[in-house]
Amino acid sequence: MDALKLIAQDSLKSEAPAIEVGDTVKVSVKIREGDKERIQAFEGTVIAMKGSGVSATFTVRRVSYGVGVERVFPVHSPNVAKVEVIRHGRVRRSKLYYLRDRVGKAAKVKEQIR
Repeated sequence: MDALKLIAQDSLKSEAPAIEVGDTVKVSVKIREGDKERIQAFEGTVIAMKGSGVSATFTVRRVSYGVGVERVFPVHSPNVAKVEVIRHGRVRRSKLYYLRDRVGKAAKVKEQIR
């Protein structure tokens, strides 16, 4: 069991992104197409944080052309180039799944002034 923990600690990123639920973030993801590699940005609201250690993930939601799109990103994945916090949100829940049912301005999260 200790060998598994050592392997898990080696694959952890040295600086995990300081994000919280409700934040609006821009995630830069490495996309491989054949032998080429490019970086694609995905910007949206963090609606959930899940797990701990190597298996920690966060879910980002955005509305694209009137359709809600959610993506789950592993925190320590080498394919996640960087996570940039655009604005901090003020929320009182750990999971914001209720935003799926809301449309327009009702789906916004208030900004937290820091």
